[in-house]
Amino acid sequence: MTIFESIEKPTLLLDPDKVKQNIQRMCRKAKEQNIRFRPHFKTHQSAEIGEWFRQEGVTAITVSSLDMARYFAEHGWQDITLAFPVNIRQVLGIASLAQQIHLEILVESIETVHFLAGNLSETLDVWIKVDAGSHRTGLAWDAPQALSSLANAIQTSGHLKLRGVLTHAAHTYKASSPAEVRQVYSESIGRMHQARYSLADQGFNGLEVSVGDTPGCSLCDNLGEVDEIRPGNFVFFDAQQLALGSCRAEDIAVAVACPVVAKHPERQEAVLYGGAIHLSKEAMAEDGQMTYGKIALPEGLGWGKPLPGAYMARISQEHGVVHMAGKDLDRLHIGDLLCVLPVHSCLTVQVMGEYLTLAGEVISTMGC
Repeated sequence: MTIFESIEKPTLLLDPDKVKQNIQRMCRKAKEQNIRFRPHFKTHQSAEIGEWFRQEGVTAITVSSLDMARYFAEHGWQDITLAFPVNIRQVLGIASLAQQIHLEILVESIETVHFLAGNLSETLDVWIKVDAGSHRTGLAWDAPQALSSLANAIQTSGHLKLRGVLTHAAHTYKASSPAEVRQVYSESIGRMHQARYSLADQGFNGLEVSVGDTPGCSLCDNLGEVDEIRPGNFVFFDAQQLALGSCRAEDIAVAVACPVVAKHPERQEAVLYGGAIHLSKEAMAEDGQMTYGKIALPEGLGWGKPLPGAYMARISQEHGVVHMAGKDLDRLHIGDLLCVLPVHSCLTVQVMGEYLTLAGEVISTMGC
């Protein structure tokens, strides 16, 4: 009997063997290049999966929210970077957590630094968030005066210690090929060094460089002269990473098993019980089509490779509409299961809240 026989509704499946292999591969790369590995735990959000990192010697982690930092601190993690620009409305929570663990924070504005200086008595390591090209948040890498002014505000604050410059090269996700991912990653590293050099010219010496996007860290054999990497999505990968070339299909460690509730052969479509509340509405363009996930069949104790030409074409709250080749649709029956490889595994984990391993074990996340 396999777990598929017990599934009645959309279920997030987890292959622990693949997860552990993904962890070991990234740990080994960082260790061989003498780079600190501070993985981002926002992808898996699970204390139990966190232990699989600990087994590989990981002692420092990254999170994306104060709630997440508290959750992992409660499960024994003592060195945590909150990799999101400080929300000053949570200053009391930051202060409380900083009394319990080594907490590092991100800033990108002098206003935030002044607020922290006036409302914190705890000493915290601080990273300057740098925009190396993604244009989401952070000070521009080529704005030396702004970087220097912020560094000076941190150094004169009294309780904040400037650790270095930090970025997330999210624009690697927009690359069209592995070669372009490598080019963007290399360019980002160069820009981070330029930011560090400009600060050194102003007397801010000994600063570190922290980077961390899964495509770059996965595809670049040489991670460059950086002190720390913080990838997160690599632990599971997903359809987007597969399309980028960051992973192989067999590296994808999560899939959402969804029951087939209807077939429409005239449209080459099947309808699944599995929609936005199970997968999120994250989409990507591939071969001229928008897709909300790749489709695989249950196979053995897990799932097989993505079916050629099969993809989640449309999605609403509970419904997922899958386009399939006629031969694949013909062998599909109402009540069968299809495995959807999500476009973005981080968001799928967030909405699903728990995993079912291929051995039938339920693993919870901080959302449960």
